Amino acid sequence: MSVMPAQNNARPNSGLSRRFCVAPMMDWTTSHYRYLARMLSRHTLLYTEMVTTGALIHGDTARFLRHNSEEYPLALQLGGSNPSELAHCAHLAEQYGFDEVNLNVGCPSDRVQNNMIGACLMAHPDKVAEGVAAMIEATTLPVTVKHRIGIDGHESWDDLCEFIEKVSAAGCRTFIVHARIAVLEGLSPKENRDIPPLKYPWVYDLKAKYPHLEIIINGGIKTFDQCHEHLQYTDGVMLGREAYHNPWLLAGVDTEFFNAPAPVSSRHEALRRVLPFVQEELDRGVYLSHITRHLMGLFHGQPGGRQFRRYISENAHKPGSGIEVLEAAMAKVPEPETSEAMPA
Repeated sequence: MSVMPAQNNARPNSGLSRRFCVAPMMDWTTSHYRYLARMLSRHTLLYTEMVTTGALIHGDTARFLRHNSEEYPLALQLGGSNPSELAHCAHLAEQYGFDEVNLNVGCPSDRVQNNMIGACLMAHPDKVAEGVAAMIEATTLPVTVKHRIGIDGHESWDDLCEFIEKVSAAGCRTFIVHARIAVLEGLSPKENRDIPPLKYPWVYDLKAKYPHLEIIINGGIKTFDQCHEHLQYTDGVMLGREAYHNPWLLAGVDTEFFNAPAPVSSRHEALRRVLPFVQEELDRGVYLSHITRHLMGLFHGQPGGRQFRRYISENAHKPGSGIEVLEAAMAKVPEPETSEAMPA
């Protein structure tokens, strides 16, 4: 069921857990990916792509905030720096039923820098604090901040602590920390995800210095073993690219981190549960290829996985393509006779 705005449709957030999260990723964490992710894990906290305040205020608000009720728990990530605009959009997040509203202070692209969005705000902690205070005033939802450990020119431990202290004084209690600086001059957004070295101890030290704050660690995390290592020092972990390219990883999250049963026993079962949603999207006029590109990693590393991807690539774009393309692609992969082993 797609969710449209209602004045009081926000649900209680008392059970919201950030122990395991999937990062907001532009062009990747769309509703189509998130629906699959939710079929694999009931407890993982999912995030939308970043949506700018300008897009929500001046664009098609309903389209940008559209999601399916099956996706909960779900957080909306905003990009912006104007306090009144952030407040308005935080209120919209509550109207549309999101569980959390998150401010992006980590995106390093030139386009967002020019609009005072993203990582460049690390140099302006007072401005971030002002925006956060306005958001908190406008909504009952948790307001969180996702940021880097610094940017070029503002990359010292003292700079990071100043940022945390000013923003937390404005009322923010949850910081999602990408354990790299962002280099705003000379590196592309893609290079900024790999080249600056990871400094996990800095995030650990933030939790030690500010034990009253919730600190979630992000950056380069790929395995459950790594997650457990980080959870010795932080309150939660956030995975990005690994959770997108290898979504079956999420099938082990509920058992591994929440002491709950896995919601599906095989990749085939997960995909079959997605098919009714795919049909709903097709009925709305969405092209099949716009949906299937987010499902391609489900059979990653499996016998027949390459044939699954090839069949979709060759057929999903054809006029009139429907769920029969996914069913035929799934038939290329041998179905296990018993439950698949959960990721470890």
